[in-house]
Amino acid sequence: MTEMAETTEARTRPGLEVPADDQRDVQVTILLPAYNEEAAIAPVVREIRDGMAGAGQPYEILVVDDNSSDRTADIAEELGARVIRRPINGGSGASRKTGTIAARGEIIVMLDADGSYTAADIPELLRWMPEFDQVNGARTSEEGTMKPLRVMAKWLVRQLACWLSRTSIPDLNTGLKAYKRSIMMRYLWVIPDGFSCVTSMTLAFLTNGHSVKYVPTQYKKRIGKSKFHPVHDTSRYLATVFRMVMYFKPLRVFGPMSFLLFLFAAAKTVHDIAVVGDGIQESTIIIWMTGIMVLSVGLLADLIVAQKRLP
Repeated sequence: MTEMAETTEARTRPGLEVPADDQRDVQVTILLPAYNEEAAIAPVVREIRDGMAGAGQPYEILVVDDNSSDRTADIAEELGARVIRRPINGGSGASRKTGTIAARGEIIVMLDADGSYTAADIPELLRWMPEFDQVNGARTSEEGTMKPLRVMAKWLVRQLACWLSRTSIPDLNTGLKAYKRSIMMRYLWVIPDGFSCVTSMTLAFLTNGHSVKYVPTQYKKRIGKSKFHPVHDTSRYLATVFRMVMYFKPLRVFGPMSFLLFLFAAAKTVHDIAVVGDGIQESTIIIWMTGIMVLSVGLLADLIVAQKRLP
């Protein structure tokens, strides 16, 4: 009798949260990838419920535990969240992919389980769905460890991403985002297992013509110890930007490269004829040929990408 009363109460609470064992249709899945977050998981789950109160959409809280060595998964289950326990530690991206596949809702809202994002902003993200394919929370401040290094590294990577994608990106690697599951499923193959997964999720939508919106969100100091490694993870972010653009917009990389080679070759040709006076040098011809080869590879890659987009 008590269990039935608890289930009935869960179904009728203001936020329309669907119990973990209920198979009814869910409109929204709130995804929490978690690894050793026992200090933060309870307040985050409670904050999500407070934020979703009155949202009017049936939702579930899905916690993907990345083989934690603490009580993260147990606490989440005690609080009524649906929990998936990964048998091995695969990384933040691996947990996000697992959660995307297992989500019951067509709209997935993803945020970190460390208390750094403001769960009260989730309804604001949902307000722009399904008009947009992805809605991101653009952080108004940086509260992570080693703040000066983080700010500089993220700014450089973001500027590169903006230039390559030809899109204004207020926050490239925000972990608070809402997206359509059906669209994200197309790009899971390109999402890495590490921290750069959120960058890949953003660029996958941007470089493939999907509508993306940013809304400001407050960023807080995380609960517990940060798992971010400045040098290692920044290099991964850079590699991710180039890889994603190469996957979907290869001419954005090969085009400027070939242009610079042609420019250098033209300048060297003028130098050979006007200054050296011995005709065009062999090294100049090699530069011309290299520029042609780079452009040819870019055009071929762009053709392959365009062909794969065909229905």
